[in-house]
Amino acid sequence: MSAAAIEVRGLRRSYGDLEAVRGIDLTVDAGEVFALLGPNGAGKTTTVEILEGYRSPTAGEVRVLGRDPGRRDAGLRARVGIVLQSAGVDPYLTVRETVELYAGYYPHPRGVDGVIELVGLSEKRDTRVLKLSGGLQRRLDVAVALAGDPELLFLDEPTTGFDPGARRSAWGVVRALAALGKTIFLTTHYMDEAQALADRVAVISKGEIVAEGRPDVLIDRHRSDATIRFGLPKDAEPPASFAGFALGDGRFEIVTADPTGDLHRLTGWALDHGLELRGLVVTKPTLEDVYLELTGGDTGEP
Repeated sequence: MSAAAIEVRGLRRSYGDLEAVRGIDLTVDAGEVFALLGPNGAGKTTTVEILEGYRSPTAGEVRVLGRDPGRRDAGLRARVGIVLQSAGVDPYLTVRETVELYAGYYPHPRGVDGVIELVGLSEKRDTRVLKLSGGLQRRLDVAVALAGDPELLFLDEPTTGFDPGARRSAWGVVRALAALGKTIFLTTHYMDEAQALADRVAVISKGEIVAEGRPDVLIDRHRSDATIRFGLPKDAEPPASFAGFALGDGRFEIVTADPTGDLHRLTGWALDHGLELRGLVVTKPTLEDVYLELTGGDTGEP
């Protein structure tokens, strides 16, 4: 196997008669942000736990930074950071004391102040953990994982329960890590998060990888349609040639495989009739639309 950050070939994992992972293949390149997506029970958690070395495969080959993670050797652990859904750090230590403590476990740690600045906690460096908000505690979890200056970082649903502002701040941290050349393996139930952050995604359903690629490529491959929404003055109706739906209150929706052509015809018709297309919006399918199609409509959200 090559020197990719993560390589998985023919991975299987069974629990008695239940085969949770059914022969999947994955490659994550060094420096890549890779998202593994799937509903609860799809085999996502089992796969990640095998990559992290917490579970053994039933069959197949797994290499993380060129090594077998199941051996849990110290050399590999020093090169990998893991951000679990809850870290359980000492609530009475300060931010700086916490990062300093974990940095001491590694042979070549990253500078403590640099780590704190990277995750946006510089102003809270002397604040005790129990005084931090949930979002700031999550940033501290990332700081703990970065203390050893890992090459590869596992982020397990890093923004679950965050408000929109906190989520966007967390995205900034992930982008900063990617800019440093870190390899990031991300799991999330938020498709907008995966679409915004990931270089590539893989969708797992019923223990199998059902799609893999760049988010924009997956969207184009699985969904070629677009939606045009607009409003018309009272009692006005679009021509019958536009196969669409009335949304009520003078608003209409057209789902089309030819958005450029239909938009041109629609605006031309409106100009010819002296009508304003109120609130005209054209939207393309999102990664969430593709995900729901691939997984049968199960978002897997908690």
